[in-house]
Amino acid sequence: MKSRFKPKYSIKKGDQVVVISGSDKDRNTPRTVLSVIPDETSPRVLVEGVNIKTKHKKPNAQNPQGAIVKEEGPISMSNVMLWDAKAKAATKIRRERKDGKAIRISKKSGEVIK
Repeated sequence: MKSRFKPKYSIKKGDQVVVISGSDKDRNTPRTVLSVIPDETSPRVLVEGVNIKTKHKKPNAQNPQGAIVKEEGPISMSNVMLWDAKAKAATKIRRERKDGKAIRISKKSGEVIK
């Protein structure tokens, strides 16, 4: 990224999110974010158990047979929403500064998101 300031996203690695659109849409089941992939045009996230792809691995020294592996593919960050455990629903966030650090606060319940 060639911008002067690093973009701030409301979703971070390890957060609980729900998928709100796409083929894996499920607004009631929270899932874990495995990684965030920043991009200039559309930031993407890897979410546990969502957008499963089948990958064929060639035979090598560790695996002489080769393998067919199922792994997660990235989806757009706009297709997921943060999960609020207290409200048991998807929520937006707001940011506040506390002791010089920005903290994320759920708009539904008012709880701090860690």
